Amino acid sequence: MTPSDVKATLNFSDGSPAVELPIYKGSVGPDVIDIRKLYGQTGKFTYDPGFLSTASCNSKITYIDGDKGELQYRGYPIEQLAVNCDFLESCFLLLHGELPNAAEKAEFTETVMHHTMVNEQMQFFLRGFRRDAHPMAVLTGLVGAMAAFYHDGLNIDDPKQREISAIRLIAKMPTLVAMVYKYAIGQPFIHPQNNLSYTANFMRMMFATPCEEYKVNDVLVRALDRIFILHADHEQNASTSTVRLAGSSGTNPFAAIAAGVACLWGPAHGGANEACLNMLEEIQAMGGVEKIHEFIAKVKDKNSGVRLMGFGHRVYKNFDPRAKLMRETCYEVLNELGLGDDPLFKLAMTLEKIALEDEYFVSRKLYPNVDFYSGIVQRALGIPTDMFTCIFALARTVGWIAQWEEMISDPKYKIGRPRQLFVGSTVRDVKPLEKR
Repeated sequence: MTPSDVKATLNFSDGSPAVELPIYKGSVGPDVIDIRKLYGQTGKFTYDPGFLSTASCNSKITYIDGDKGELQYRGYPIEQLAVNCDFLESCFLLLHGELPNAAEKAEFTETVMHHTMVNEQMQFFLRGFRRDAHPMAVLTGLVGAMAAFYHDGLNIDDPKQREISAIRLIAKMPTLVAMVYKYAIGQPFIHPQNNLSYTANFMRMMFATPCEEYKVNDVLVRALDRIFILHADHEQNASTSTVRLAGSSGTNPFAAIAAGVACLWGPAHGGANEACLNMLEEIQAMGGVEKIHEFIAKVKDKNSGVRLMGFGHRVYKNFDPRAKLMRETCYEVLNELGLGDDPLFKLAMTLEKIALEDEYFVSRKLYPNVDFYSGIVQRALGIPTDMFTCIFALARTVGWIAQWEEMISDPKYKIGRPRQLFVGSTVRDVKPLEKR
């Protein structure tokens, strides 16, 4: 952080002495007012539910400008990374700060791909779940259980152990997600095949069976790889903040990442693309395209309780930059699979057209976000709706690890301990039972 010559002065109307607070400048983005000594100097906390105006850390990993609709990993625009790099290159970038050269990419890819298998005992742990359990419930358990199987990577004070745990999480998450899916549908687990790319290997583990050879479709692999890149990190969102907060206690990386998976499960976060597809299916059940204007009317009615899922974003006040890329991928996949006439996809495209032209949505900047298109793409790939958030968790794992590593390697990091504004009862005495 770079200190600014400008200071912030906090004045009080009750006659308390003024307090001068330092201001720091980032490389880009808003300046921050340093309030770390505020309580010590004034006996007062700040109040910011949802952390809308609070920087919880300093970071070099991901930058978002919501007003301009920009997303950068380590300074590289997401538009360039999604077109010119594959997912493992993006992983290397997030972890190490720079894009790999050819030799570094080859070494990193080989390292990751040779850690894709999971301990066979995890199959028996998995079989303790009901087959109709939500995949995210199962995945949360599996990720947390990794700490019981990989003891040699739990010392967070050892950089080498942190590194091996990071590689294991990136490498084994596709295997675990595929196992969750296969278990749910009653098919045999498919072991990794390390001569395939990271994403092709995942698709094979998801969709291959022992009955026949699996054929890799490069268009579909590239589409899923792009989904992974676009979801790899997104600054200090709810799940990333959860990983940092859990990790700040000194817990092992598997437990911290499991906490992130659990947070991601929420419908306002990682479950948004699942909610979007559910919304489309509900409109289809109403009558499809012919009934879409009735649905839109309900969305505009504040008293209806009907929400438009997959549109607008908490951070982006303009078009979600990831949505532009995902929209292109969406059409590529639909064309490759010949699904242009699918009723649900027609419905989605009709809804997109209305949202981009209707003044109600345009004036509120409720543009389609990445969840809208990624849900459509995943459905086209054959991924069930309830697996969408697992795919998100798979992609976001590298971002969680990079953020966790950045925090743990900072010698000044402290355990997270938010404060509160207490509005409950003041002190009172306990009365005897007969007098209550």
